[in-house]
This record gives sequence, structure tokens and C-alpha cells, in this order.
Amino acid sequence: MSPKPTCHLIRPESTYEGKQGLSYFAGIAAETVGSSGICMHLLIMPPGARAKAHMHENHETAIYVLSGEVHTWYGDRLGQHIVVKAGDLFYIPAGVPHLPANLSGAPSSAVIARTDPNEQESVVLLPELDALVA
Repeated sequence: MSPKPTCHLIRPESTYEGKQGLSYFAGIAAETVGSSGICMHLLIMPPGARAKAHMHENHETAIYVLSGEVHTWYGDRLGQHIVVKAGDLFYIPAGVPHLPANLSGAPSSAVIARTDPNEQESVVLLPELDALVA
């Protein structure tokens, strides 16, 4: 018999390196609290930071930017571009290639939630797209 589900408090103090090339603060995930349908973590992108082009197969992503701004290129050939700023909510559908970068001189922080409880499991790197964004 499995234990009865209970609430968990996570303080984002430890970090891990994601496949995307960024350092994330550990948050809510199957690995930390046993979640079965969601993960949520904090990301702080230093000035000049850039992720590798990637997508999340079969999982949606929701982002709330707390501070700063992040340029994001997205779409099949990363042909679309948006600047997501503090206070903005940004949605990325499952399977959509994207590449975020902090081109500003200040850090940017965001809360990221995904419908994949295993934080890095659905990350698919797309190295053939990296060179499309200068």
C-alpha cells in the first residue's frame, strides 16, 4: 500500500544543470515531492545567458517572469520572436521548438511550470536550430 499523499514545502536552494544549458533551482517535481502531473521551478538567467534550442515533447509550459526580460525565438525554424518581460505570462505548447536568451545587462527570473512531472524527461535538444539565432 502506498502512503497517503501529503503537502510539501520546497525552498529553492539547490540547483541543477538542465539539458537546455541553464542552471535551475530545484522545485516541485516527481523527483522532489512525487508529483504526477506537474513540475514547477525557479530559473534565474544571468545577463548574456542563452539556452540551447529545444522543445518539450508532449508537455505544455507556462512561464511567469518575475524580473527582467527574456528574448525567445520559437517555431519550427525559430522564425518567431517575442520579448517576455516582468509581469508577463508566456505559454509554450507541447512540441514547439524554442530558444530563450537574456540579452539585457540585468538578471531575469521566472517561475516555470510544465505538465511533465519529471523535470528533464521530455526535453529534446535541437542542435540543428541553434545556429539560426545569432
